[in-house]
Amino acid sequence: MDTTSQGLPVATYPPPPATWSNMPNKVQLAILAASRFVDFFQMAALQTFMVYQLKSFDRNLEEDVIAHQAGVLQGAFTASQIASSIIWGRIADHPSVGRKMVLQIGLVGTAFGCVGVAFSRSYAEAVFWRLMCGAVNGTVGSARTMVAECTPKPWHPRAFLLLPAAFNVANVFGPILAGFLSDPVAQYPYLFGEKSTFGGETGVLWLKTYPYALSNLISTILLLVEAVIVHFFCKETLKGKRPMELSKFDPISIYKAITGGIESVRNRGSRGSREQRQGLLNRSPRTSLELDQMNARGEKIEERPPQVLPFSRIWTSNVLWVLVSVAIFDFHMGAFNNLLMLFLATKRQFLPNNQPALGAAAPIPAAIPADMPNIKPGAPALLFPRAADALLQPRGLFKFAAGLAFSPPAIGFAMAIIGFIGIGLQFILYPWANARFGLMRSFQGALFLFPAAYFLAPYIALLPSSAPPPDPASGWAIWLGISFVLFLQVGARTFALPATIILINNSSPHPSVLGTIHGLGQATSATFRTLGPMLAGYWYGVWTKRGYVGMAWWIVALVAAIGCVASFWVRNGSGHEIFLPGEEAEMKDSETAGGSGDGR
Repeated sequence: MDTTSQGLPVATYPPPPATWSNMPNKVQLAILAASRFVDFFQMAALQTFMVYQLKSFDRNLEEDVIAHQAGVLQGAFTASQIASSIIWGRIADHPSVGRKMVLQIGLVGTAFGCVGVAFSRSYAEAVFWRLMCGAVNGTVGSARTMVAECTPKPWHPRAFLLLPAAFNVANVFGPILAGFLSDPVAQYPYLFGEKSTFGGETGVLWLKTYPYALSNLISTILLLVEAVIVHFFCKETLKGKRPMELSKFDPISIYKAITGGIESVRNRGSRGSREQRQGLLNRSPRTSLELDQMNARGEKIEERPPQVLPFSRIWTSNVLWVLVSVAIFDFHMGAFNNLLMLFLATKRQFLPNNQPALGAAAPIPAAIPADMPNIKPGAPALLFPRAADALLQPRGLFKFAAGLAFSPPAIGFAMAIIGFIGIGLQFILYPWANARFGLMRSFQGALFLFPAAYFLAPYIALLPSSAPPPDPASGWAIWLGISFVLFLQVGARTFALPATIILINNSSPHPSVLGTIHGLGQATSATFRTLGPMLAGYWYGVWTKRGYVGMAWWIVALVAAIGCVASFWVRNGSGHEIFLPGEEAEMKDSETAGGSGDGR
């Protein structure tokens, strides 16, 4: 029980628990989650048909070259975000721009980039447009910052869960829709082919020329619609945001803000646990009619000019360890996405040109083994019996080179399993486990599932299939194996991804640099989501050609294991570890005036 300054007892009650039903600013959070959905949608859709679009540029490319190009194309988007995400983070902190404008620019710019990819006629063109998409896309950092600022801290675990949930929903609809819309002239000749419903006598010519454009155009429409919704219905969360007056627009000040030359944040962050429970959007801008805040002695609390932590002081040990953990996490996450897509599309038996495939017609070797008397020497093109397959391509526990040879619709369905599992786990298991074990234990425990998933993934190719090579693998064993591996990977990601967002947010040493910290987090994520697909694609192509399709998977599993160890140096920060002169006294006065329940 608390007491007043005169010593009189005052009854206090614990704040209500944070639940979905009493979460504030639901409309704002729904719009922000939708922005992440459309952004993830365009990435998930592209991954579904990326290998086949690359093959359409040059039908003579070898599988290892396709693997390398797929890694580069997937990594191009994040490569350009390495530097641009920090810049967008600084711009989002500028009071003349704010988070909402950065979010809108990212959505519109990515939409036009998808149009460019849709009508690309070469590998170089596609890479250019993906680079452009990444350069203008600052949606990740701005959306995360807006979620943090419009949601009181007790609701952060649930609010930040909405962003990965959007990822999972996009992973359901993106791959499935992209698979069905890939090369529509070939898939639906009665609709788009010659003498068809929409094609007339010659067919839909632009779909013949650009067979994978339709999926990209759907992504464009979704991005533009979301940009309009953000413009009209999303509220700015940056405190001190000023209207942008183009007549007074000063590019020099923007440049100085980006480089850290001026104070870019105005009146940011909360300075009391009371504000943590209210959230920024529940307060209107201060006017002269408002009552001044008083402390327990009845003295007016002075409103001081906002202070900004210098860029050189943000590099605390926890910030560094969080960034290291995020780097490893995003490396193997990006590598997994590329490896899975390549593995699903790879032929059932990947062999050099001078070697026959399993079950294919082949000349009889000169020396006939003693246990094969029924094969006559000199037969020009006999099929070897199944018992002799090992003579052509010996298989061991580690040496085998085979994929699943899935078509785009099958790849889309396999990728959609990721979303189905993720949605179920996030809304059923995650809230209970996070409340039961806490953020850090859930995060660290989940990381150990990643190495297991990556180690087992290539062995799906060895499971019995109802269709012989070179037909696509099929049957209950294949799909059960895919589902099991994806359950491990998605289960781990369900806990790790929201945790990394919260850890980045809480590692901020001062509220004035929260946007910058999220920009650094996005830059780190972009760097290693670029390296992951590129290196994984290179490893996959090189080692598959040597007969070890699993080697790339196992290297990534080793990297994920290192991430398990690094996580033990990470801690969940407070978001305000460094106090600038006068802030501690100001916080004490604020707590005395407004109470101290933070709901944690």
